[in-house]
Amino acid sequence: MASSASLMVLALLMASITAIAEARAFFIFGDSLVDSGNNNYLETTARADSPPYGIDYPTGRPTGRFSNGLNIPDLIGKQIGLSESPLPYLSPDFNGKKLLLGANFASAGVGILNDTGVQFVNILRMYRQLELFEEYKRRLSGLVGTRQANRVVSQALVLITVGGNDFVNNYYLVPFSARSRQYSLPDYVHFLISEYRKLLMKLYKAGARRVLVTGTGPLGCVPAELAMRGNNGGCSQELQRAASLYNPQLVQMINGLNAKLGRDVFISANTQKMHNDFVSDPQAFGFTTSEIACCGQGPYNGLGLCTQLSNLCPNRDRYAFWDPFHPSEKANKLIVGQIMTGSNEYMNPTNLSTIIAFDSKI
Repeated sequence: MASSASLMVLALLMASITAIAEARAFFIFGDSLVDSGNNNYLETTARADSPPYGIDYPTGRPTGRFSNGLNIPDLIGKQIGLSESPLPYLSPDFNGKKLLLGANFASAGVGILNDTGVQFVNILRMYRQLELFEEYKRRLSGLVGTRQANRVVSQALVLITVGGNDFVNNYYLVPFSARSRQYSLPDYVHFLISEYRKLLMKLYKAGARRVLVTGTGPLGCVPAELAMRGNNGGCSQELQRAASLYNPQLVQMINGLNAKLGRDVFISANTQKMHNDFVSDPQAFGFTTSEIACCGQGPYNGLGLCTQLSNLCPNRDRYAFWDPFHPSEKANKLIVGQIMTGSNEYMNPTNLSTIIAFDSKI
């Protein structure tokens, strides 16, 4: 017969599980903009597990986030009231009550297409991220039962950030790439959107009911592209054209999906406009530059990787870009601010704060 002490411990555990379950879980899918460290556990070159990554993170140490500090999932998690960020799914610490907070499945280097990021070899491609989500649901059911697990998933917030690599690390990776020989740019964008639609429907069929979908940033204006393809200090016109074709079609596709489903499951974030605001007028947002990366080397600090041998700026808050491709923590805060409270110029059909307030009344 169980002792009263062990029964008390069990009761306390169940009470804490119930309390966590009352908070909204958060699931993250996508690429390096939202990877919180899954690639640390994979044999790949697409990783951020060495200094100076994480220099402004609370621990001051690299975590696998492609940031000087907090990334977009960290900041959204705080806004929706999570006590801590969901762990990378591959983390050995991801077990027990941690499952109730949600999980991060994102993996640096991936794209919508399976052939994107082949040079990074062993990364969690989108089909694999969705497989791991199914595995997660089975683990969660074992912890709290199937009915409660389904409830956690259906009431969760989901973030998916993917698509930029399909241009940077696929179509435009090398001159005359296989995909650029196969498709004109407009046809490639159409193909990407149709494949992305399939991914979003798989998320819906897996139980997701609130999915935040971000577009690409201004692909041609990141320091890496200024260094490699820029035109006399100007952005790469070809990559900017790609972003300007892709992002409106993404919104159109999401509107069509919501109409088909008869509810606003998918929320689109115009991250291109969010980035463009501080890229075009960095001083208005407290940045000294939106062209030069804080960490890197070569023109615009845009060549190669951010390492301990790279140039490193002393004040990260003055730089819109942390490394050749990724925003600084301060830029991430600006982006999340617009996701939470931005107008319809930025968020469609409405911002996340409005969605959360609406959901709390249901």
